[in-house]
Amino acid sequence: MHDPYFPQAGNGGYHVEHYALTLDYTPSGRRLTGTAVITARALQDLSAFDLDLVGLHVDSVTVEGRQAPFGRSGQELTIRPHTDLNAGETFRTTVRYSGVPQTLTDPDGSKEGWLPTSDGALGLGEPVGSMAWFPGNHHPSDKATYDITVTVPKGLQAVSNGELAGRSTQGGRTSYHWHTAQPMASYLATVAVGHFTLTRTTGPHGLPILTAVAPDQVKDSADAMAQLPGIVTWEEDNFGPFPFSSAGAIVTGEGDAGYALETQSRPTFPGAPDTGTVVHELAHQWYGDSVTPKSWQDMWLNEGFATYAQWLWQEDHDGDSAQKIFTDLYNGDDDGIWAYPPAKPSGAAHISDSPVYERGAMVLHKIRQKVGDKGFFALLRGWPASHRYGSADTADFTAYVEKQFPGTDFTGIWKDWLYGDGKPAHA
Repeated sequence: MHDPYFPQAGNGGYHVEHYALTLDYTPSGRRLTGTAVITARALQDLSAFDLDLVGLHVDSVTVEGRQAPFGRSGQELTIRPHTDLNAGETFRTTVRYSGVPQTLTDPDGSKEGWLPTSDGALGLGEPVGSMAWFPGNHHPSDKATYDITVTVPKGLQAVSNGELAGRSTQGGRTSYHWHTAQPMASYLATVAVGHFTLTRTTGPHGLPILTAVAPDQVKDSADAMAQLPGIVTWEEDNFGPFPFSSAGAIVTGEGDAGYALETQSRPTFPGAPDTGTVVHELAHQWYGDSVTPKSWQDMWLNEGFATYAQWLWQEDHDGDSAQKIFTDLYNGDDDGIWAYPPAKPSGAAHISDSPVYERGAMVLHKIRQKVGDKGFFALLRGWPASHRYGSADTADFTAYVEKQFPGTDFTGIWKDWLYGDGKPAHA
């Protein structure tokens, strides 16, 4: 497993099936104590294997219940099981760790990892920040189910992905157990500790929707949160059945993060979001969360689709048509869109730049022009269905498109819009 943009991220030789994380956090001292029980399957014979973990002190490691020697080098935690593991064998690793988790700075200057807030903390992991708060195989191509239990001082809440499976208070501390039954890439895992107003509603087909909103954001977020069920319904109509067993949102304080993030089932917003941002992050539940990129080079498969979802929302809600948005971008004076092709970002610092978002969406609009609305909307539903809970790269996508429309020539779109340098000669 070698990522072209984050070569240290992730490890080969095994596939993680489940993470059981038990975390204890006290905001006043910013100290985190954790136990990670990682159930994995060996993909080859292993005498040793690596996990990604930055900072934090490793107190002990066991594999299959037996103490295992380990070493640290940078973000690599190298573990040598007592007995070699055989290809195909399922094994359980338990890592006990503690310390003050770090806030990491990405190549583009944004902050991720463990972000202290005024009354708690926020764990965000795109692209590699999750390694700041739990050991794992932190690459988008290795997805697993999760149980995350967080214990915090009584009076605070701990919100995570999936469904709340249990809550208990004793000795002045409250534990929250969250269960994610569908596979999740580690960068989509989140923990938000603090004071939140929790609201439960239902979406289409009785889908449970849970929002957690910081008290000072409740008023400004009311309109966007009220629209959540309707947005999910509209996106189901366009993209197919909602891929997870619950939905919702986490709205933190305004300065707690520098960006919204599509954390699985429950996107995270720093401050009250506008409707377009909610549409975008919820669209990611299909494009990015259910179908996850095989590597960070394939980010446009997340962001191009989510951006196009915003165009479609405007088109359906008395705003500009997708065609007008496309034309305005093509004729506009933002040369940054043409800095590099969507499928080949120019380095790790640029995987979240406008070519990945806007030009990625323009690729999709060119496909729509080529195949017509009926075929295009079938594609919007078929693509996430065909790779549901899996991973895909750009070659998978272009092959899928060509298979759906035999006899249609997409060569020009791939050459000029997806892989080509500079501004295409014709819109």
